[in-house]
Amino acid sequence: MSGRGTRPALAVLAAAAVLALAGCGDSGSDSGASGASGAELSVGAAYIPQPVSASMAAGFLTITNEGDADDELTSVTSDAGDVTVHETVDGTMKEVDRLEIPAHGRLVFRSGGNHLMFEKLKRQPKQGESVTVELHFAQSEPVTVEVPVKAATYQPGDGHSAHTGN
Repeated sequence: MSGRGTRPALAVLAAAAVLALAGCGDSGSDSGASGASGAELSVGAAYIPQPVSASMAAGFLTITNEGDADDELTSVTSDAGDVTVHETVDGTMKEVDRLEIPAHGRLVFRSGGNHLMFEKLKRQPKQGESVTVELHFAQSEPVTVEVPVKAATYQPGDGHSAHTGN
């Protein structure tokens, strides 16, 4: 959480980089950002299975860092409801304040693993709709992603390579 807002000129440069970056993943669900830290982030393979609960949903995506520096996902916001970040270790889920995105690596959110938890939904999202989320990072500028709502039984391909259009 330190370092944000301390480099205005680099923040402007990072914002320009957001417009220039293009990642891979489901069309309409990709966004990218480059932070002052040297991280080069892109988001793909984002989806929410249509929730069975009117008040809760899970979200999944992949954040790829092609830069030379680590970064961290520190929070996620959405006007759809409250969003928390959960880590799953040895079958146990727990809410966390941040998750690392290693340089030249990926942070993958998938069923049975790390995931986003949407709570206190203002309305239940339906298949075919999208939910807007904003990802916040320790070093990089925020990234806004349109996350499509898929069938409750949707099973993506291999993480970032979910190009099937399902």
